[in-house]
Amino acid sequence: MTFGLVLLIFGGFLLGGTWSVWQSGQDEGRPRSGPQIALAAVILIAALLATVAGILYLV
Repeated sequence: MTFGLVLLIFGGFLLGGTWSVWQSGQDEGRPRSGPQIALAAVILIAALLATVAGILYLV
């Protein structure tokens, strides 16, 4: 059960990292770059996988 909670918390941190990457540079009005979008997508996929794995581990 502990490992499932660790995965859920890790998924939450990754989701926060995705939001941070997605929002970086937007307060200056710069458009999002291709690598920024790609990095946000990769981190989002990792966050979703960690969260789903944590939920499945708890079930």
